[in-house]
Amino acid sequence: MARILLGLALLMAAACNERTLSQGDRTAITAVLEQQRDAWNRGDLDAFMAGYERSDDLLFASGGKVQRGWQRTLDRYRARYGSQPGDMGALAFTEIEITDLGGSAALAVGRYTLTDTPKAGTGVFTLVFSRTPEGWRIIADHTSAAE
Repeated sequence: MARILLGLALLMAAACNERTLSQGDRTAITAVLEQQRDAWNRGDLDAFMAGYERSDDLLFASGGKVQRGWQRTLDRYRARYGSQPGDMGALAFTEIEITDLGGSAALAVGRYTLTDTPKAGTGVFTLVFSRTPEGWRIIADHTSAAE
């Protein structure tokens, strides 16, 4: 019983000491999104993908499909949008809300709009960010088009 109480006390202490997102963290996460937008708009998929954690565990869900892996996600973007500035169109993000998930994780929810391409459209995204040695990176992306 003493071990259980000690364990609960430690869990409660850890929960109370969880770090909340600082303004610097929020700014860094927003900067990742801005860098992705800018990279997309100049047709630089490699720079766009720098916002994602380069891992086989990266989760990407869109169009009713779920896949894992940084390289598979890059390949999917290339197959769908090409990699030339004229092919990819213009990307904008709006209505971004960033929520602390405790310590080294955050959730970003927002709306995207893609114009100037046959693949134009709008929709919403939910991104899970993790604080990595390289900075804040997306570890899970769920994007869905508006109907």
